[in-house]
Amino acid sequence: MTHNAPLAERMRPRTLDEYVGQAHLLSAGGSLRRALDAGLIPSMIFWGPPGVGKTTLAQLIATHLKRPIHTLSAISSGVKDVREIITRVEQGGMFQQQGTILFIDEIHRFSKAQQDSLLGAVEKGTVTLIGATTENPSFEVISALLSRCQVYTLQPHTKEDLLHLLHRAVTEDVHLRTKEITLTETNALLAISGGDARKLLNIFEIIVGTFGHKQAIEITDEVVLSTAQQSLAMYDKDGEQHYDIISAFIKSIRGSDPNAAIYWLARMVEGGEDPKFIARRLIISASEDIGLANTNALLMANNCFQAVETVGWPEARIILAQCTIYLASSPKGNAAYMAINRAQDEVKKSGNLGVPLPLRNAPTKLMKELGYGQGYLYSHDHPGNFAEQEFLPEEIAGTPFFQSGSSPREREIDETIHTLWGNKYKK
Repeated sequence: MTHNAPLAERMRPRTLDEYVGQAHLLSAGGSLRRALDAGLIPSMIFWGPPGVGKTTLAQLIATHLKRPIHTLSAISSGVKDVREIITRVEQGGMFQQQGTILFIDEIHRFSKAQQDSLLGAVEKGTVTLIGATTENPSFEVISALLSRCQVYTLQPHTKEDLLHLLHRAVTEDVHLRTKEITLTETNALLAISGGDARKLLNIFEIIVGTFGHKQAIEITDEVVLSTAQQSLAMYDKDGEQHYDIISAFIKSIRGSDPNAAIYWLARMVEGGEDPKFIARRLIISASEDIGLANTNALLMANNCFQAVETVGWPEARIILAQCTIYLASSPKGNAAYMAINRAQDEVKKSGNLGVPLPLRNAPTKLMKELGYGQGYLYSHDHPGNFAEQEFLPEEIAGTPFFQSGSSPREREIDETIHTLWGNKYKK
């Protein structure tokens, strides 16, 4: 590896034991580690945020298993590249060994036709596919290919992981170890990196570089913040603001600022962002940030996604702009989002509570004899299509998961609940 490579590249681990993070997969009892130690791995998809080590892990797997690996980027490769590699593997012209790994970075950017071109080789075992994606593979990988792959979810780095990487870089990197670097404060570095190890190391190297030829360097939050804008601007040449910009975009919509939202949309359009990526985030925002305050928002966002998928660039920008302005100027409410959060927290706390007998299905005679379904009141047989009865497990009866915000529609729902149930669901 060249000494002129970025710090993140220079610090790539050489073995699985040097790899930081993903203990749930790579610890002694981890599912992936067990498969690797057995020498048998399926085709797989690594799903996780940027900078958690998807590419590195694929390379280490090849090294660990002593298998040849060929890498393609879905951004710059197509069906021709895929078929050329598969043909050469089949003919033994490129790789003489068995079990060739084909690693495809950002596989979600492959079209359906491009993903189809992989099916035969994966099914026959000609290649072992490892795909990396930051997007949910359930949406972005065709079902036929997904069914032939094991999906492994890679978790964001913890604070401890990132600090370990920083300290290791200071003591082991060929350039940094020649200096006396003191990490007095690291909160600003960790905050700017957003959990992305690659971003952390490369920004750290840029900040160290601002000290010129000084040998003694003290890293503090003040030092980092004073040079952050310049450092980030330099780093953005590699397009690393992908997630920062989508974050600014969604927060502008949430904050009801159509002008700012359109600006960030324009940044993504000019940067060549995948229009479906933007449209999908609009769908999430329509439900998370607007929800019941304006139920038409979700319909608008879903129609936007379908239209964008049909039209594509450059006209998709108009559709995205229309939806963006509509969502940003819409009434806001997150009662549905908060309700499911509260309900999930309760499930995690109280576990799998039993379904009350009146609510249980009773398809057999034995179940009826055991009381399944007995006592259930069919709502439509009662005035106003409502009959008061208990629908929650006894242990959590009366727990109010839905709590309205300030939007008129959410308050209407709250009033309906109070009218029907009185003070049963007290906040």
